[in-house]
Amino acid sequence: MPESRRKTLGLPVRADGEQRPVNPRRKPVRGTGNTARRVPAEAEAAEPASTAKIDWRKKSPARRGERPGGQPPAVAPARPKPPPAPRPKAAAKVADTSPGVRGESRPEPENHPAGVRVSKLMAERGLCSRREADEFIVRGWVYVDGERVAELGTRVDPSAKISLDAQARAVQQRQMTILLHKPVGYVSGQPEPGCQPAIVLVRPENQQRSADTPLFHASHLKGLAPAGRLDVDSTGLLVLTQDGRVARQLIGENSKVEKEYLVRVEGRLVDGGLALLNHGLALDGKPLRPARVEWLNDDQLRFILNEGRKRQIRRMCELVGLRVVGLKRVRIGAVRLGDLPLGQWRYLRENETF
Repeated sequence: MPESRRKTLGLPVRADGEQRPVNPRRKPVRGTGNTARRVPAEAEAAEPASTAKIDWRKKSPARRGERPGGQPPAVAPARPKPPPAPRPKAAAKVADTSPGVRGESRPEPENHPAGVRVSKLMAERGLCSRREADEFIVRGWVYVDGERVAELGTRVDPSAKISLDAQARAVQQRQMTILLHKPVGYVSGQPEPGCQPAIVLVRPENQQRSADTPLFHASHLKGLAPAGRLDVDSTGLLVLTQDGRVARQLIGENSKVEKEYLVRVEGRLVDGGLALLNHGLALDGKPLRPARVEWLNDDQLRFILNEGRKRQIRRMCELVGLRVVGLKRVRIGAVRLGDLPLGQWRYLRENETF
């Protein structure tokens, strides 16, 4: 159509030759989305349209860091990294195998001074437990060859003379040891489902008292722990103590304190079974120490042991064809159960020792 004819019909003439009618009131839009902006129609008409799309995301050579002429930018040479500093060697962990009630692994320097820890010597000599020894040392209640020791980990000659301050001895005298006649159904240590720990029986109303018996106090329960196990199906003498010396004496690694039991059994003893019970059996691949076992009557045995494996007597009897139907502990060392009623308890007397 001639240009004069387009003007006559009111059709604007565009540079690209497009003849679509344009609303003169609507301003053309450049861009899309949030970047759209209105452009006057005159400017849009005067600007030549381009068929090529421009990718605005592409950076110019200057923004890409290129030099004019297409050359890549100069890169500074990387500085050499210094060699890593040598790491300090960790201190070796040495297992503390002392015969204390509680042992643990502690870090020690590789070149430690000669000698033995004071706390270890104190436990070996029966002055107190390792835990108590550390506490007494921190408080300054320990003397080695007449000199006060107040630093943990101090090492001395194995033949050194060690003594306790009067305050430490007073603390030990206040530590209580309790003898309990445990009934069947109570566990000696940690509670189990459906069972209660025997310590719940240590109440004022269950105490067997005499004229010289100290009164029960709630502080006597603090730190009170069983010194030896007695399983839930057994009854008899159970020792609970706050004194680390007593615990080490009864359950320490080198303890030789005798324990006497009355055991009711059923079944048929194998040939040579009684001799095996006295010596010759092993549990968990480890031989048992010699014991003293004898018949009291047709269905009852007396066991005297100087060790305490888990359920030891019951497992020993199973190995020789017997089954335990009743077990009662009547003595630990020189301390006997005596006439202490079932479910009651009393304090260890001053003239009693295990």
